[in-house]
Amino acid sequence: MNDPLDFSGRTVLVIGGSSGIGNGIAHGFRARGASVHVTGTRPDAGDYLEAEDSDFTGLNYHKLDVTDREAANALAGAIGAVDVLVLSQGVVRYGRQEFEREGWDAVVDVNLNSVMDCARAFHLALAESAGSMIVVSSVAAFKSTIGTPAYAASKAGAASLVKTLGEAWARDGIRVNGIAPGLVPTKLTTVTTEHPERREGALKSIPLRRMGTPEDMAGAALFLASPLASYVTGQTLVVDGGLTLS
Repeated sequence: MNDPLDFSGRTVLVIGGSSGIGNGIAHGFRARGASVHVTGTRPDAGDYLEAEDSDFTGLNYHKLDVTDREAANALAGAIGAVDVLVLSQGVVRYGRQEFEREGWDAVVDVNLNSVMDCARAFHLALAESAGSMIVVSSVAAFKSTIGTPAYAASKAGAASLVKTLGEAWARDGIRVNGIAPGLVPTKLTTVTTEHPERREGALKSIPLRRMGTPEDMAGAALFLASPLASYVTGQTLVVDGGLTLS
């Protein structure tokens, strides 16, 4: 019997796969036999040697600045065929920076505008492979994040985009879904995870009493990209240990 989670012979691209959740998802697909490409902002993979949450073993690295509105088109031409596209890019600006125009624009440009840029750039490749696209947003899409309005709004926009593209691109044979992670220790969440009191307070609000891991997100991505989810499109799967249940 064929393993529905075997991605041998498939090509997977993880935008933002150089670290954190994206890197965990990339390795999830690699472990299941896929040929995996990842992107990051630094010139090459060697520039991440000091990063604790970066592992490029078995991955193909590409430099991509998603704030360059044409860069995704160039990458699509270079990579060619793609079966699964995971959009895991993201930034946040703390200290009320997102209330100012510069901070707002910078966050929305990466978290929302570049998501559509990348989706548009790889639309043809995904249509040719009857592929799957997965957008990594956040539980912030569904709740208030009092100090980071651009982050919350952009993630809500990304979750909404999943619905619209899920319907619009179904006719092209593309399934579009999303993952909304809860609290996962990454460079974006150190403001909570590296402060004991904040971390303990956050854990008390999570019914499963632990933070999520990149591997948890990889499991969700593997499911959504697999034949097990062949009748699922336009949906964002909340993977948060129960954080948003109350």
